[in-house]
Amino acid sequence: MPETAGDICLARRVGKGDRMKRSEIRENIFKLVFCGEFHTSSELEDQLNAYLEDVECTDQERSYIAAKFEGICEKITEIDEAINQVAKGWKTGRMGKAELAILRLAVYEMKYDEDVPVKVAINEAVELAKKFGGDESPAFVNGILAKLA
Repeated sequence: MPETAGDICLARRVGKGDRMKRSEIRENIFKLVFCGEFHTSSELEDQLNAYLEDVECTDQERSYIAAKFEGICEKITEIDEAINQVAKGWKTGRMGKAELAILRLAVYEMKYDEDVPVKVAINEAVELAKKFGGDESPAFVNGILAKLA
């Protein structure tokens, strides 16, 4: 069952042990992007810092999470334009917040992060949609991203 918006923003810690898996790091980034929907752009840096205080991770992981989140925020207009070009009848303003955050993260990885193969970005996005979205979310996310691949 998907977590509620409050659960997503409050359940900050993802990852067990000394190092996080890349999927766990990605989940933290998703949560930051999701929570960003509920704050103004001037509050994002404070939200990032507050979030990272609660995450148990290495300094390297913390830097990676922050850099990717900041990159998504910087490119959000371009990312949303790309999504809107392929989302027939589902512009970003009509999408669920969880699905939109997942798509923004995946599109960023597909277009701007050379370290993440496109197929991996799509697969990880579908997995996030299964965990945090509704019943139709995985197919919706996969469909949008397949058009952008």
